[in-house]
Amino acid sequence: MQLFFNPRLDQSASQFTFNEEESKHIVKVLRKKEGDVLHITNGKGYLFEARIISANPKKCSAQIEDTNKRHQKMHWFHLVVAPTKMNDRFEWFLEKATEIGVNEITPIICDNSERKTIKKERMEKVIQSAMKQSLQTFLPKLNDAVTFKEFIAKDHNGLLFIAHCEDDEKLDLKRRVAADKDVTVLIGPEGDFSKSEIKLSYDKGFLPVSLGENRLRTETAAIVACTTVNMINNG
Repeated sequence: MQLFFNPRLDQSASQFTFNEEESKHIVKVLRKKEGDVLHITNGKGYLFEARIISANPKKCSAQIEDTNKRHQKMHWFHLVVAPTKMNDRFEWFLEKATEIGVNEITPIICDNSERKTIKKERMEKVIQSAMKQSLQTFLPKLNDAVTFKEFIAKDHNGLLFIAHCEDDEKLDLKRRVAADKDVTVLIGPEGDFSKSEIKLSYDKGFLPVSLGENRLRTETAAIVACTTVNMINNG
């Protein structure tokens, strides 16, 4: 199944017209024609089944024939991750985390961060592509980048964890996660969280967790956390 994405589509729609880029892809690349069926999501859980009524490569339109609402999982999983020095590594993380399953992502700028800015528009496209490729109907929320202090000053609910490299006593993340409980995990930059950031997180109720015996890159640690939380909730 080929899945298309348009956030403006809602459950009351009866027809839909694709933009020129998507129309060209549908007609010229996928070679779809009148009568063929397409699937579209708005990223809010809805899956629309639509039949092409005009295979125009500049303005392809379709009649919506069926609408299904999928339900969100019981837990909300929020990954808070420092952007990596190389953009492609952070984009890889975004792609894989979306495929595995994550609800919300916040890029966080830490004391030891080498990268202080992100290209949010580019990252949103990576997430959208991964959502479509993995045939999901809920688009993960990508927040603006914030500093560690800005993030930690907010109110946080659910199970709160921080994965750092200091020698503090920690439990494995898989022993801390509980099924159907909201989870937030902090993952630091290549240079790790600073001692003051770790203390601030403890003061706000975040508990230290281990992701295994090996020291992991930022993007690898984030994927391990993502896999662990989903394994507990899908087990």
